[in-house]
Amino acid sequence: MQGRKRLPRAVRLLIVARAVNRLGAFSLSFVTVLITTRFGASSAVAGCVSAAFGLATIPSRLVGGRLADRIGRRRTIVVGLTGCAVAQLGLAAADSLTPAICFAVLLGLVFEIYEPPSQAMIADVLTPSEHVRAYGLLNAALAAAGMGAGLVAAGLGRWDLRWLFVVDALTCLLCALTVRLVLPADHRTTAAAAPDQTPAVTPWRDRALLLMLATGTLFAVIYLQIMITLPLSMDHEGLRPTDAGLLFTTSALTISAGQPLLRWSRLSMLSAPVAFAAGYLLLALGLGGYALAHNLTAYLAATVVWSAGDLLLVGRAYAVVARLAPPGGRGRYLAVYGTSWGIAGIAAPLMGTQLIEHAGPAGLWSAMALVSLLLAALQPTLVRGATFHGNDHQLDSAPAELQDERAG
Repeated sequence: MQGRKRLPRAVRLLIVARAVNRLGAFSLSFVTVLITTRFGASSAVAGCVSAAFGLATIPSRLVGGRLADRIGRRRTIVVGLTGCAVAQLGLAAADSLTPAICFAVLLGLVFEIYEPPSQAMIADVLTPSEHVRAYGLLNAALAAAGMGAGLVAAGLGRWDLRWLFVVDALTCLLCALTVRLVLPADHRTTAAAAPDQTPAVTPWRDRALLLMLATGTLFAVIYLQIMITLPLSMDHEGLRPTDAGLLFTTSALTISAGQPLLRWSRLSMLSAPVAFAAGYLLLALGLGGYALAHNLTAYLAATVVWSAGDLLLVGRAYAVVARLAPPGGRGRYLAVYGTSWGIAGIAAPLMGTQLIEHAGPAGLWSAMALVSLLLAALQPTLVRGATFHGNDHQLDSAPAELQDERAG
């Protein structure tokens, strides 16, 4: 019955605000296009700018985690979104290549600041048993908003690319204003802990967190291969690369439509190790389907399968990391785990293009399926150890919840 309880108002409002922001977050895909078409830069220069952006997102997320624990969740979200708006407006107004590059890098430096406090705020107001559903709902809301973002981008992009960045900036400001007005104010508790309350364990010295970071990076590499190299893969198979948009929409629909299934008792009662194993097996099966696919129907079927695996995976990973964090350290722990996406953002394009060039699409997706099978074997063991370790951290701060879980 717990899975049927309504989420707290603060969580629901945060998810809605993030969805509004995601509705406008389509400009990032067009940074390289803007640089090449408006300023005449080469593809190599545009690629370097894109890589610099990806690299900048790593310290961005770490800064967001530290600020979330120091100045509060709501303030950090507002700061990050406002910074994104400033950088995007700067890109839209840039009249030469140099300022455009500077604002693109600035966008990377502020782009991930609001992620750790958003995730930490969800963990703050919910019991551990509700974390998976809340993170899954956030993921589904962002996926659904992403579908609308593609339609908005298609319309505005035909007019002037700069308007993409203007509208994106406006949605950032609207989200920041919503967060500022409707979410609970920050309190000087964990966000401003006294020196003697600072957690003894730092994120980069926590072995359990680092193991989760390693597996999270592998997952992010797999996921970004789909986002980045799927159009190229379809082109090699003689299909239209633009049909990848249909596959992305299918994935978003699967994740959104699958959310009610997480309330079913059989799924909600799955232990984290079993859910991770099942999720990665489905992911491997879907990617294996890509390796064998030669028509759009086969690609669509494989997309539904791996998206079902994603439904089981994403929320649980953040829930495990939130449980690992000591009192007052959730923002930093979630930020460190989140750097997996920045690392993968650098590695995935290089790895994917090389695999397609030397092994073809079948080789690429077969390799990704094998990595998924490896994660299916390793992740359950890591999660068992991480859960026990996390209970040790949080026992004093939430004794009733965690002692009940240990007893179970």
